[in-house]
Amino acid sequence: MTGLDDHLAQRIRREREARGWSIATLATESGVSRAMISKVERAEASPTAALLGRLSGALGLTVSALLARAEADAGAGPLRRAAMQEVWTDPETGYRRRALSPPGAEPELVEVELPPGARVTYPAASYRFLRGQVVWLRAGQLVIHQGEEESWLSPGDCLAYDLTAPRDCGFHNPSGEEWCRYLVALTRK
Repeated sequence: MTGLDDHLAQRIRREREARGWSIATLATESGVSRAMISKVERAEASPTAALLGRLSGALGLTVSALLARAEADAGAGPLRRAAMQEVWTDPETGYRRRALSPPGAEPELVEVELPPGARVTYPAASYRFLRGQVVWLRAGQLVIHQGEEESWLSPGDCLAYDLTAPRDCGFHNPSGEEWCRYLVALTRK
């Protein structure tokens, strides 16, 4: 577990408590078990990307906003120097996410590294507070699923999509050998 994991655990608990919710209420709203939420809030388990998507959606936040608040709790300010850009790693897939922009910046900029063969999915609820998303592939290959639509990206390709009617989204690195790296720009509603 990293220092960010500890701040994330505290932030999830504070967001839940700020809404006057019990763990059972958050479990009902998110579809995540009470036991798992309790482990995450005690920093006994590092949440996966999919689990963060469910929790943040239930809390009315994007994954990026939830992570940005946790990063702000860790002392981030309006200038985000490279050395201070927290990296979060999904314990299930090895997916790495680096928040490039300072908390609250518009658009939010995120750099992602997806291991060979890895697949990360987010439920539509994790996008309901976003207006749009732009993905620019820097290296490797990337397949993006938006509902039933599928887009294959090669290095340099850029995909913009509207999230005002969110759908489940998935990101897949089809390579068996090469990591893919991409930049994501998110705009809020």
